[in-house]
Formats: sequence, structure tokens, C-alpha cells
Amino acid sequence: MTITLRNPHSVLAALEHRAHDVIEIVVTANPSPGWGEVMEQAKIHKIPVRTALAAAPKDRVGKSERQSGSEATVRDRTPVTVEQLFAMSPPGPISKSPDAPSVSEGVAAKGNPHGIWLALDCLQDPHNVGAVFRAAAFFGARGVIVTRDRSAPLTGTAYDVAAGGMESIPFAQPPNLARALEIAKKSGVWVLGSSEHAQQPLSRIKPDRPWLVVVGNEEGGLRRLTLELCDEVCTIPQLGPVDSLNVSVATGILLYALNS
Repeated sequence: MTITLRNPHSVLAALEHRAHDVIEIVVTANPSPGWGEVMEQAKIHKIPVRTALAAAPKDRVGKSERQSGSEATVRDRTPVTVEQLFAMSPPGPISKSPDAPSVSEGVAAKGNPHGIWLALDCLQDPHNVGAVFRAAAFFGARGVIVTRDRSAPLTGTAYDVAAGGMESIPFAQPPNLARALEIAKKSGVWVLGSSEHAQQPLSRIKPDRPWLVVVGNEEGGLRRLTLELCDEVCTIPQLGPVDSLNVSVATGILLYALNS
């Protein structure tokens, strides 16, 4: 399967981590600086680049660089198994061979030395999924679990919003989240759920162990069975008049706290 990427940052990340999966690049007659860099890297990797007519000016007013009309066709990344996700060594350089596992390269080795992973419980918006992957990559998470069922697919939109984060972190796509949480526990990882209804504040959670942080659906939060499988559940205390956070913002706060 292939995806279409329209953010030059996500294309550059694909070229850096797995150039062999970039099939074709199409740019407008007057590409932006970001796409100019994409063209330079494509030439190095001998990837075909063709020119397409630019979108009409009226369609480009107020549009971001990733909506400029340029795009790249890229193969989907191959997920690892949940067992592999928790068996991986601490982040570090890996082989770029086409036969190498689809694992993280260059993820920050700083932060929580025990490791932090993420699990997404039925997120529906690909924009949120992409933003969560971006936060995960920024804070050096070691992997992400995204279930195949009841979750937004990992589309080009998610890759573009992640702005490279989808390329720099390994992920698993099991059919069942509950089973994945059980595997995490058997691997020695503690499961931390995030819920606005929890009584325990995030400040009570100590970064003294490996954590798998589970964030919930945009509307319903964590499912009942997911909550039952958590070792701890915490909330991010409300300090102002708005009573909820976007899931990607909450994820960033959780990851920062557990890395501190």
C-alpha cells in the first residue's frame, strides 16, 4: 500500500529514514524552499521527480506549504509486533538497509532512562494521531501502539501532521489493545492511563520505572477494560476555565512530566 505526502518535512524524513520506499515525487513549477530540498535529496537517491502544473492562485491563498500542490508517493511503513516493540534496545542508530526492521533511528537517548511508550485507545482523528506521533518523537518515546480496529488509519494526513515523527519512531498495530497492555506488563512495563475523571494528579506519578502511557478517544476517553488494565490512572489538573485538553496536547504534557 502507498500513501501520499504533501508536507515537505514528512517527505524529507521519509527520504532520510527509508528512501527505498519513496516511489515518486511531483512538484509544481515553482516549488517552495522545502520542496526544493526534497528535490535535491531525491536526486541523491535517484528517485524520479516530475513537474506538475501549480494550483490556481485562488486555491492557494492562506494555504500552508503542505497544501502547495507538490506531493510524494511513499510506501506505508511496516509495523513491528507488540513483542518486538518492548524487546527493542534503547534508542540509537540503526541500519538503513531495505531489509532492516522498521524501527526508530536517532530518537533522543535523553529523558527517562527506563523508557516511555505510548498506546492510543481508539483515536478517530488522523490529525490527532499525527500530532501524537510528533510529540512522541519530540520527547523520545520508544514506540507507539495504534490498534487496527476502531482507530483512525495511518494515512498521509497523519504522516504530514507528524512532520517526520511517523518516520522516527517504531509502532505496532495489534487488533486488540487489551492484549497489547498485557504483553507490556509481562515485559516489565507499567501501564499509566490518563483520564480527566481520575483522582490522582500527574504530579504523583514518578519517572522511576518504564511507563506505557495510554491516551483515550477524543470523546469517550479510555474504555472501561483499558482502565481496568492500567496500573495507575492520573489526571492533568485543570487550572483555568476550559475543562479539557486536545489529546495531543495532553500527550505532550504527560511525556514531558515522565521525562523530568
